[in-house]
Amino acid sequence: MTITSETSERGLEDPNAHLEMALIDEFLRALGLDRQKLHDLPKNQARRLRREASAYATARLTEVESRAHFVHEIHGAARRV
Repeated sequence: MTITSETSERGLEDPNAHLEMALIDEFLRALGLDRQKLHDLPKNQARRLRREASAYATARLTEVESRAHFVHEIHGAARRV
């Protein structure tokens, strides 16, 4: 793969994808699991845990985005004063 095609592929990637995966891993670690261990669980249990991990990551990403927006507002308001 060339540098150009790697850059093009990265350009299409969700900027929060790595953070989302890290948050999913964090959720699973708190349960003493990792993504590989999910394959060893019964399908319905693994599916439920994936959904819960995804919901956890979504909530945390929303929190991060909200905080970033709030900080941006504070700094923007400070410049206007």
